Amino acid sequence: MTKKRRKFNLHLVSDATGTTLLGLSRACLAQFEDIEPNQKFWPLVRTEKQLEKVIQRIEEAPGPVIFTFVNEKMRRRVIDCCEHLGVPCIPVLDPIFHGLSTYLGRSPKGVPGLQHTMDDAYFKRVAAIDFAMRFDDGRSLNGLKKADVILVGVSRTSKTPTSVFLARRGIKAANIPLVPGVDTPEEHFMLEAPLYVGLTASPERLMHIRKSRLKSDKADQKILHQNEYLDEEKIEDEIRKARRLFNKYGWPVIDVTKKSIEETSAEIMSLLQAKRERESGDTSSTFEK
Repeated sequence: MTKKRRKFNLHLVSDATGTTLLGLSRACLAQFEDIEPNQKFWPLVRTEKQLEKVIQRIEEAPGPVIFTFVNEKMRRRVIDCCEHLGVPCIPVLDPIFHGLSTYLGRSPKGVPGLQHTMDDAYFKRVAAIDFAMRFDDGRSLNGLKKADVILVGVSRTSKTPTSVFLARRGIKAANIPLVPGVDTPEEHFMLEAPLYVGLTASPERLMHIRKSRLKSDKADQKILHQNEYLDEEKIEDEIRKARRLFNKYGWPVIDVTKKSIEETSAEIMSLLQAKRERESGDTSSTFEK
């Protein structure tokens, strides 16, 4: 007998872009079985007039409210609304603010969106995204030495999306594809400054992704009938050769078969931080959140 799924409204209210809320709610909801949340997302709520419109929608479809307001008056309004409706109200940043305030001996500014100001860190992220696009999939190899990270792997090992995700954290990431019959000059694998990371995956996973990608791209339908790209034995050979290359240079290797882009990126960020600490002796390396 199929278990009935619990349906409910879930309101995510933020005075900023709401990225934090979306990530936290996704992580928490994944821990509950047989639920079907009707997620309602309310970002960039920064005035009392905007908040009142959201309050009206919450009253029309009551459900738990998770919010990240820093303005005390707006926080109080949301809490009062939830108490009136008898639904949970969860200020997710409060434990972090409290812990930091206690440790630092000072109060937060209470100004929304400070993490998105157009400061040096912002322009660093923009430059990193531009870099990732210019050096995507081996498009250019001139200037690779300016990369923080160089991802190397066979086709469909998530090199491009991982590069973009890292760029959004202010990390300049390039990626070099390993294509059968196409040789990359050895000097591009021997740069001192960047961190090289080899990406690999199981043959079954790569074949599935490659087939799905080609089926969605009508211009490449003819490749479906070619053995080189989709033949499992050929794919296994590609992976073996890639592994030999990774071992030759002593690069760290990440198997992305069962990993999300976020998980792969987190591992790379940890590796990059460790590399920077070894080189400088500075343990304060940080990345954009």
